[in-house]
Amino acid sequence: MKQVLVVDDSAVIRKVARRILEGLHFRTSEASDGKLALAECEKMMPDVILLDWNMPEMDGLEFLCALRKLPGGNDPKVVFCTTENEVGHIARAMHAGADEYIMKPFDQNIMRSKFQEIGLV
Repeated sequence: MKQVLVVDDSAVIRKVARRILEGLHFRTSEASDGKLALAECEKMMPDVILLDWNMPEMDGLEFLCALRKLPGGNDPKVVFCTTENEVGHIARAMHAGADEYIMKPFDQNIMRSKFQEIGLV
């Protein structure tokens, strides 16, 4: 079973994502900001990271850049999950190493589709 780290400052979003992902047969863990997520990745690198953009302490883009510098940090698939829908934001995320992009609000069908696109479902 693959491990997903859900990184979002909203407890509601983390809860919804966790329920959807567990329904898709993933193990899940959570972090409320990029700094905490980076610490989790240093302990155990997940297979996938569902990542919010706008968070306190360390935003999603800063986290992604730091993640990719860690040993094994290029291994996880990273799916940005955010309200940022400008082409420039999406391009910056993909250039920094994101594998896919999901817009909020999302549902199980959207999540399944995006995870299929990156070969995880």
